[in-house]
Amino acid sequence: MKHCIACGKILPEKSLFSLKNAPASAQDIPDTDEVKDDQGIALHLHQCSGCGLVQFDCEPVAYYRDVIRAGGGSSTMRELRTSQYRHLIETYHLEGKTFLEAGCGRGEFLKFLQDFPVEIYGIEHKADLVAAAQAEGLRVWREFPERENQKFGYSEEASMLPERGWSVPEKPFDVFLSFNFLEHQPRPDVMLKAIWNNLAEDGMGLVTVPSLEYILEKESYYELIRDHIAYYTFDTLRALLNHCGFEVLEEEMINRDTLSMVVRKTAMPEDGKMEQDDLAGLERAASGVQTTSKCLEAETGAQREHAEKAAKAQREDAADAGIIAPLTDGYAVVSGEIRALTERLNREGRRLAMWGASHQGFTLASTSGLGESLTYIIDSAPFKQGRFAPASHVPIVAPDHYFEEPVDAVLIVAPGYTDEIAGIIRTKFGAGVEVMTLRTNRIEHL
Repeated sequence: MKHCIACGKILPEKSLFSLKNAPASAQDIPDTDEVKDDQGIALHLHQCSGCGLVQFDCEPVAYYRDVIRAGGGSSTMRELRTSQYRHLIETYHLEGKTFLEAGCGRGEFLKFLQDFPVEIYGIEHKADLVAAAQAEGLRVWREFPERENQKFGYSEEASMLPERGWSVPEKPFDVFLSFNFLEHQPRPDVMLKAIWNNLAEDGMGLVTVPSLEYILEKESYYELIRDHIAYYTFDTLRALLNHCGFEVLEEEMINRDTLSMVVRKTAMPEDGKMEQDDLAGLERAASGVQTTSKCLEAETGAQREHAEKAAKAQREDAADAGIIAPLTDGYAVVSGEIRALTERLNREGRRLAMWGASHQGFTLASTSGLGESLTYIIDSAPFKQGRFAPASHVPIVAPDHYFEEPVDAVLIVAPGYTDEIAGIIRTKFGAGVEVMTLRTNRIEHL
């Protein structure tokens, strides 16, 4: 039996949506030797009937502590993070405070914070990323928040930091940052409680995760990937943060597809479990169905219990429908769009490439039939180039490969970076290339 990663309740046996031939990984991209053994997998999406969190029932990827950012240094991310930092610091008067990013990678987002009058620190589990961040002069050490009572800065690696001319502060941190890291975690509650344990009283936080609302609204099933073991809504993320001792002060959708919340440390719930009021509210929010008047009018305990069970079943059915339909419809529509595009280009004798060795691109290529018609996948990240897309095995190349092997059309699959990439294509490849994008369930011409 599989249990919910947030509240511990047993997940329903019936899945909401399944994907065949999905990539087994978005980060472990096979090279020439590995690609012959690479295979797609089946993924099954479930919704917890307790807290409402939508999640896969599989084991997490082995590297869930070691998430790599491919677009962290883009102009899009620089503008977004700088705007977020400015708002957070100015609104809550955080000048001079200590900031800690959990899962900071090579410090891409910490660099943007250097423009502000704050003290900057970061923890990262992947050793080579820690080394890269330290080489840039950033105060980053190797650690991962995986125990509720964990005290940061007491590891062997941290004890050697004075040799570099700095050390981990002895006092708690004032602000924590977590950017698109929580959705990878098989125990998000433990991670958040460990962070809570290292924050000052009334400490602040900024948390972002991909939005399930966005996926359902746009019917973009190809956003699903095993690396993201959980899919949060405003309601389920807020409930998890409350459960882990954080009050949500602000929440918004950013960069089209990402939930962002500003939080403040509060008292930890005494029993360590989600409050029943929160869970009931999540059930209602997930389904959009209120408890029936029949339930409220029941005169006897037996009648009330029966009516409540019936109402709960009704809510769960409605909640399932609200998730299943956008994903199944999205899969059908997107697959049809891809089929129409590739058939047209084949008739015209024209060649197609995709820009974006992203998790969206990988899932799309392997599950929609697109991979069979791609000449190659373009990506600007050097560590992806010379490798092959998981499951579809399409070669990944640098942008300049276009001049060695030109294509006639490029489909951009990198939501959040589309305009930036389209500008690069027009500048480098010229006006003769047909430029399209997929960021909903329909292909757009740009």
